[in-house]
Amino acid sequence: MTGTPEAIGEQLLEAARKAGADSADTIVVDGASVSVEVRAGRLEHAERAESTDVGLRVFVGKRQAIVSGSDSHPETLAAMAERAVAMASEAPEDPFAGLASVDQVAKEWDLDTLELYDPCPEPAADTLMQDALHAEAAALSVSGVTQVSDAAAAYGTNRVYLAATNGFSGGYARTSRSISCVAISGEGTGMERDYDGDSRSFQSDLREAKEIGLSAGERAVQRVGARKPQTGRYPVLFDERVSSSLIGHLLAASNGAAVARGASWLKGSLGEQVLPGQLSLIEDPHRPRISGSRPFDAEGLPTTRRTIVENGMLTGWTLDLSSARKLQATPTGNAARGVSGPPSPSNWNLSLTQGESSRVDLLRDMGTGLLVTSMIGSTINPNTGDYSRGASGFWIEDGEICYPVNECTIAGNLRDMLKRIVPANDARPYLSRVVPSLLIEGMTLAGN
Repeated sequence: MTGTPEAIGEQLLEAARKAGADSADTIVVDGASVSVEVRAGRLEHAERAESTDVGLRVFVGKRQAIVSGSDSHPETLAAMAERAVAMASEAPEDPFAGLASVDQVAKEWDLDTLELYDPCPEPAADTLMQDALHAEAAALSVSGVTQVSDAAAAYGTNRVYLAATNGFSGGYARTSRSISCVAISGEGTGMERDYDGDSRSFQSDLREAKEIGLSAGERAVQRVGARKPQTGRYPVLFDERVSSSLIGHLLAASNGAAVARGASWLKGSLGEQVLPGQLSLIEDPHRPRISGSRPFDAEGLPTTRRTIVENGMLTGWTLDLSSARKLQATPTGNAARGVSGPPSPSNWNLSLTQGESSRVDLLRDMGTGLLVTSMIGSTINPNTGDYSRGASGFWIEDGEICYPVNECTIAGNLRDMLKRIVPANDARPYLSRVVPSLLIEGMTLAGN
């Protein structure tokens, strides 16, 4: 990097002006990471990466173009700007393109309250390796675990700087620290695998490597002897590990870009019931030490706490500037982007109202059915909400776990499914998406 992210961003904007752009914005991402993987008690892979990536978006009238690169020398930045303006001059007009107005952009924010960056020193590679080795050893200590396919630890820093010709400029830095482990039980065609892992912004919040390895091993052993369940209609309990995917489908359908394209099963549903009446879905981008927190979005708009679903009713769409203009609505400060693409709507931290019952209570109440702990594949019709996914987990009879199951498919319609969810009270509060286990009655299972 030949300068600070701030200096690079300002150079790009100046180069865009000189090249003939009517307006422009830029993003500079400066990151470093180190990761370690071990296998059979030995180091298998170690990697360190450092990069500075830049992206420039220019506007010539209502025409726009984006260029990106990883060379921040002044002559390269000037060439990028000239290329971008030439591309924009030939691009088709987009009546919804353009920067935020001066009165829309964020004016001030408090990074200290968000606690995105851990000031502790970067861990040494040997420290990461020891964490991975401890996780692997803990998993192998579980009776029935035959091997560990992957044990890893990583650390990373990331600095983001945004600037635009409308006067906005701002940046922030964040850190990440993670440990993961994948354990395998059984042999031959009877092998089963499961995992555990943790990722936090602050090292001090990270779970112990031994705990992660033990959990991965115990989960893998519990899956030994899995078989297909009976085909039919049964209640399905989505474990807290996978339940956020259901809310993810709701968020995808309430994304302004999808709604503007007409490719959403929620189109025309503003103000209508989409969840049970006692449930609300809150987005809060200002939670301290959480990966989805940020002071402003990728278009420089302030991020705010908002209610997406209130008492079961859908209150609004998730919007960036372009989708808001298409829908004649107010942007919600949810633009996200990388260096090589335009902004698009994205959600930040989310939390669903928790229930009063524990997961054990819901298992007891469901009687006979399926507890889903992992899913593969996905067939979701974005226009109708028809839902079908491969699943594995445990068969429940009389409220008790009987045996592990795999190779089954669960199906339904999201519009109907989400209105029937019953939440437990077991959500993990430190995740970006705080969603408890969710019970849904009457889903279709395809097994034997």
